[in-house]
Amino acid sequence: MSTNTVSQGSGRKGRVLTLWTPEDKSFWAREGEAVAKINLWISVPALFLAFAIWQVWSVVAVNLPALGFKYSTNQLFWLAAAPALSGATLRIFYSFMVPIFGGRRWTALSTASLLVPAIGIGYAVQDNTTSYPTMLLLALLCGLGGGNFSSSMANISFFFPKERKGSALGVNAGLGNLGVSVVQFLSPLVITAGIFGIFGGEPQTIVKNGQEQMVWAQNAAFIWVPWIALAAVAAWFGMNDIADARASFAAQAAIFKRKHNWIMCVLYLGTFGSFIGFAAGFPLLIKALFPEVNPLAYAWLGPLVGAVVRPFGGWLADKVGGARVTVWNFLVMALAVVGVLFFLPKGSGGFALPFGPAEGSFTGFFLMFLVLFFTTGIGNGSTFRMIPVIFLAQKLRELRTDDEASRAQAIKDGNTEGAAAVGFAGALGAYGGFFIPKSYGSSIAATGGPEFALWMFAVFYVLCIIITWWYYSRKHAEMPC
Repeated sequence: MSTNTVSQGSGRKGRVLTLWTPEDKSFWAREGEAVAKINLWISVPALFLAFAIWQVWSVVAVNLPALGFKYSTNQLFWLAAAPALSGATLRIFYSFMVPIFGGRRWTALSTASLLVPAIGIGYAVQDNTTSYPTMLLLALLCGLGGGNFSSSMANISFFFPKERKGSALGVNAGLGNLGVSVVQFLSPLVITAGIFGIFGGEPQTIVKNGQEQMVWAQNAAFIWVPWIALAAVAAWFGMNDIADARASFAAQAAIFKRKHNWIMCVLYLGTFGSFIGFAAGFPLLIKALFPEVNPLAYAWLGPLVGAVVRPFGGWLADKVGGARVTVWNFLVMALAVVGVLFFLPKGSGGFALPFGPAEGSFTGFFLMFLVLFFTTGIGNGSTFRMIPVIFLAQKLRELRTDDEASRAQAIKDGNTEGAAAVGFAGALGAYGGFFIPKSYGSSIAATGGPEFALWMFAVFYVLCIIITWWYYSRKHAEMPC
């Protein structure tokens, strides 16, 4: 029986795709592209909501003192950083869930799980006697949103052919990353009105600029509840499981023996780790360095830039090569960090540049951070394009015979390992969301300013340039991509 006959006659069994060959151009044009796009466009809002819940504490924590919560500054930093810590850890496990449970099932269930922290936070912030351990537990539960990224990216990587993976993963992650910016922009607005009426709870009174104001702090969490429920239902009834994508944990665990898995984890820590870490720490850093500036009026713009440009990074990597884009991108990141150091207020730390405006410049500081967010978005797209290409090429190189069956099996194994590596790199990269804000805090505590932490970031980006060039970009590189 020919491939065309099989794909036309028995390619689907309910929501399960029993035949999925996106590398077959005729199959892709006839039916594959349409199905892949449906799954992508349901995945995007689900991931968007996951990021929103993951980062909701970056704005909730800022408002807690005004609501009467008697938490120390260090406790507030921990509430902002805890979701990144739990989310990164959950990503390690989520990386392997799609081939075990199926992309449709896991997307629906993992999206529905976001209702727990969203509803919990909404009730907890209404009572300023809520204990700190309860708040910390809710912050850790927000990591469920962070975990979703790895399973979502692994799932989408199965649907698209090699030449479209960069663009598809860029769209999924880029539009999903918008949840970070939107939650920082929307939260200060929705808490100003009782938009849920009697169902949303009573308002709280805060003092701002010497005047009492009524706020509904719970809305920062409750606003996402109906959309989460809708996205979970859409995933369950609209997405597909791919039968050929099923694999045991043991089959996926082969990536731990692959050198390039660990190398790409380092590079993705430099790109996505920077994105999520800068996003989590940006409001607090602005408040610490430029106290006259309202951080929530500006902080959301950085993640917005990084998220919007990520699909372009994937597309550019598809066109000119992921490694080439990544090398130049890390160079710009290192220079942008030096630019941030130039515009910091001088005398705040022991590692300040000896030149630049003495009082600092918020405009220059902010613009340099926008460059950093821009480059994190480009790098996120380019590195995620590199991973599936590397693992597919590696499997094809290992072929001992070039018959059709062996090649098909190599492609399947390469896609399985590539998807697992995409998820695992996303897991380790997410720890940047914890380490960057904590690095700021540790640097300020030890030296009086964030300069030492920023210098360490610049050194790390230079290391990433060297690694990318040596293994993937230079002439006769081990794995050009």
